Amino acid sequence: MTDGLTVSRQTSRLVATTRWQALLVLAVAELFAMSLWFSASAVAPELASTWGLTPAQTGLLTSAVQVGFVVGALLSAVLTLSDTVPPRYLFAGSSVAGAGLTVLLASAVDSAFPAIGLRFLTGVALAGVYPPGMKVAAGWFREGRGLAIGTLIGALTVGSALPHLVRGVGGIGRPTLVLLSAAGLATLGGVLVLFVRPGPHQAPAAPFDPGAVKRILVDRGTLLANLGYFGHMWELYAVWTWIPAFLAASFALTDDPLATPQVAALVAFGTIAVGGLGALVAGVGADRFGRTTVTSASMLVSGAASLLAGVVFGASLLLVVPFVLVWGFAVVADSAQFSAAVTELTEGSYVGSALTVQTALGFLLTTVSIQLVPRLVAVVGWRWAFAPLAIGPALGTLAMLRLRARPEALRLAGGRR
Repeated sequence: MTDGLTVSRQTSRLVATTRWQALLVLAVAELFAMSLWFSASAVAPELASTWGLTPAQTGLLTSAVQVGFVVGALLSAVLTLSDTVPPRYLFAGSSVAGAGLTVLLASAVDSAFPAIGLRFLTGVALAGVYPPGMKVAAGWFREGRGLAIGTLIGALTVGSALPHLVRGVGGIGRPTLVLLSAAGLATLGGVLVLFVRPGPHQAPAAPFDPGAVKRILVDRGTLLANLGYFGHMWELYAVWTWIPAFLAASFALTDDPLATPQVAALVAFGTIAVGGLGALVAGVGADRFGRTTVTSASMLVSGAASLLAGVVFGASLLLVVPFVLVWGFAVVADSAQFSAAVTELTEGSYVGSALTVQTALGFLLTTVSIQLVPRLVAVVGWRWAFAPLAIGPALGTLAMLRLRARPEALRLAGGRR
């Protein structure tokens, strides 16, 4: 009896160690692969100057990725790729494909139209990275799923910021270097994910069922979680896309000798990358204090930052830098918890479809807010261009508070709303 108990404890320790190792490797793979997302956006100033891009075309370098991601996610669901292709293989192949497209962008393109087309196809490829990565993580974690998915979103966040780091430490005026660095990292990420075997809780997804999608869309609890996510996404990618330009414009108004393009690029990296820590902290907090609590608090902070960005614009770096770091921490901290909530609220057979619907519609919404910002800049300047983004977090917070009051909220985080 004692020997059996000892073996059981050893087995439990082995499983726990294995799942954390799997999460670590998966997170690093996600971090590297997602460096493709903002690879062109990070060098947009150079590309705009060299190719003579308009502000709208510059915005499309990011919006095209968002639209491509939406198309790729829906195609993946319709073709049930996650059923026929093991998620780690889908992740690996998609990451390498995105890397190849980025190499092509860096070496064979010199105008807007083909660049936007390649960025669209890169978004299609990344739809085979992000959702399958969440599926693999969920397969390893039943308890602590908020932390696990938060870790993955944290890796995604830091990975999205990596091109800004490369640009800041030697890529100013060298867009090819930044693009090829992202392609190399994505290739490495595609190789790394092959070392993550399926977890004990990973079940094959059910075939895509249009009836299931309708049920997902009208289910009250899932709908409210999705509305919270949509409010969050209205702000997130617009901030991530345009914060480098905001910082450059703000730094140009100061006499601080540190307000250089290199420092602006590094602060932009920090603003996005610090969200990785935010996602981890929010993951722990949501598992302990509740998903609606953490998401509401995060959106209140980030929404307030969108409103107050105009107040700090042009101020000393001693004020601007801490402000944008707090903003970056909060703006993505809640992201994983909307996905975790959907996995807990949706009928188990169609969690994959529910995540696909949520991410596809959320990323589609980002194409509007990304294009809105430069149009606002033309009217009110950078000082107040982010203010309308606060509408999203405000409406998202209302949705999550409504969800908190509903009985199905007891299914969130083991009863912690």
